[in-house]
Amino acid sequence: MTDEGELIAGRYRLLSRIGRGGMGVVWHARDERLDREVAVKELLLDTGDSAQAAEQAMRRATREGRVAARLRHPHAIMVHDVVEHAGKPCLIMEFLPSKSLATVLAERGPLPAGEVARIGEQVASALAAAHAEGIVHRDVKPGNVLLADDGTAKIADFGISRAVGEATVTGAGLIAGTPAYLSPEVAAGGEASPASDVFSLGATLYAAVEGAPPFGDDENPIALLRRVASGELVAPRRAGPLTDVLLRLLAGEAGERPTMVRAREALTAVSEGRPVELPPPRRPTLLSPAPRVRRRTVVVGIGTAALLIAGVLIGVLISSPGEPSAEGDQPPVIGSTSERPDSGCVARYAVTNSWPGGYQGEVIVRNDGEERLTGWVVRWKLPAGHTVDEVWNGSLSRAGSTVTVRSADWNSVVRVGDSVSFGFLGAVEAGEGAVPELVCLPD
Repeated sequence: MTDEGELIAGRYRLLSRIGRGGMGVVWHARDERLDREVAVKELLLDTGDSAQAAEQAMRRATREGRVAARLRHPHAIMVHDVVEHAGKPCLIMEFLPSKSLATVLAERGPLPAGEVARIGEQVASALAAAHAEGIVHRDVKPGNVLLADDGTAKIADFGISRAVGEATVTGAGLIAGTPAYLSPEVAAGGEASPASDVFSLGATLYAAVEGAPPFGDDENPIALLRRVASGELVAPRRAGPLTDVLLRLLAGEAGERPTMVRAREALTAVSEGRPVELPPPRRPTLLSPAPRVRRRTVVVGIGTAALLIAGVLIGVLISSPGEPSAEGDQPPVIGSTSERPDSGCVARYAVTNSWPGGYQGEVIVRNDGEERLTGWVVRWKLPAGHTVDEVWNGSLSRAGSTVTVRSADWNSVVRVGDSVSFGFLGAVEAGEGAVPELVCLPD
């Protein structure tokens, strides 16, 4: 899709190109059937020559587009339709004459706290409505916040990053994406949730008032991901009345963050100059203010480092035998063991990031039993030449080559059918990768 005047799906006439990003090209267009302006986004999918992969990508984009189209909110860009053109999915969306928050920040620099709070309360109201519908955005960042001339703020691109795999391996052997606005649990390879949207909103507003994301703009993507996963924030310096709210939204543990409804209430209070009732986080981890370095999108060659974020997994998952997986969404299921098979405690293991000499992993603990778990233990034997030195969302102990992780206070209770997770950093001094055999049991 390159030419102005081209007709898409027999009704959408392209007028002018208005943007291009990692996910696709955006056009200003006219719906000739309904005589209205729309935005058309051609999704860029790296499916190679595989017809099956292209068909699967189209199905996923259509599914996510239909989910996003359920949301009707004055501060969310509406998705009208998903159509196919030249073998690629195209989103038909509301057209809003606007600039992204990222563009505004590049033009004006850091914004006043009151203005940021007004932007935040609008975006939070849309995200709260989305969460009530069971929709998780997954990619809240300045580039997805649109600002109209009248001060209206709208959030765009609901769910699409997951649908098309925005941070995926391309045909050129590159991985593109920016981890600067990820929550710690997503940076560690976990699934996005309403709580991770809360964190990403906090990171977005932090960048708007401070001039850079809360973990800095380190040009080393691995170092940045590690800081994100550890939750080590650069202390805010310009936030003023927004400081306590930002720290609460940026709490390292998902359970310590407010709901999006409470976040909106707090941001409204700041914008109106009223006291904020939201308590600060219990355990904020702050670094001294550090020099800012320029923002850049992470582009890493696989030959030097594999930066795997936002659901891109290498390795395999370990789970219960015969567990079904979503079509095209999960690596093969291998199997697991338990010292108490009747306990229902099941563990899945995945390597989520990898670099020379090390890797980052996640273990998901699921309760498939008939009673809730009030504590859990996961144990596995490390392959030769491997070590594990850091664990989050759990407590680590070692005995020779055996690693044991016990639940933390905040994720010890697992209801029937629910799951929790913990992450870890591993080092490889020698030997090759291997699939460990996990033992999961109640504690």
